[in-house]
Amino acid sequence: MIRPRVGTTIALGVLAVTLAACGSTAGAGLAPPSGGTSALSAPSPGATESNPPGDIPDNQAFVAYQGVSGHYSVEVPEGWARTSSADSASFTDKLNSVTAAETAAPSAPTIASASATVVPALASAVPKFQLVTVATFTRAGGSGVLITYLADSPANPVTGKVVRDAVESFLFWKNGRLVTLSLSGPQSADNVDPWAKVSGSFRWTP
Repeated sequence: MIRPRVGTTIALGVLAVTLAACGSTAGAGLAPPSGGTSALSAPSPGATESNPPGDIPDNQAFVAYQGVSGHYSVEVPEGWARTSSADSASFTDKLNSVTAAETAAPSAPTIASASATVVPALASAVPKFQLVTVATFTRAGGSGVLITYLADSPANPVTGKVVRDAVESFLFWKNGRLVTLSLSGPQSADNVDPWAKVSGSFRWTP
């Protein structure tokens, strides 16, 4: 059953709005790249269900998606359910999701600015938020700030079960435009390769 990744959508809204409003105050996988800072907050008490596997198949095909604004493109898994708005799009399948959200931002995010503004906002908005790292990243399509964290998924509307999600949020910035590309799936899933493919496929368009 496909279920909406509400937690990721909330996180993207927090990331985009906070960065756009505050701007920069200074300048992947879950393993932190060099030059990053990391922190672990104590998870809140509460019963989180065991994770199902959630692995994306090795033979998963990918297709190009062009942002509504035309400012960027990214490859997403073929056949996943799509939900779009004026400035964002989410692609979901079972327990995994890819979401891209675009907003205006006066300056590029940095480790310092993301740590000071975005991380506290996420901690307030995301269920059982647990920061893993805030670090810089470099991909073929550009460099920026990567925030990785753990969070509880929304409860399944039928079973009430909650899974522990691992989230990677890549903050790409260019010429006053910020695209937050968030990849989310169960913490136990082995999705290193597909997530690397998606983040590595991001490109700004002329």
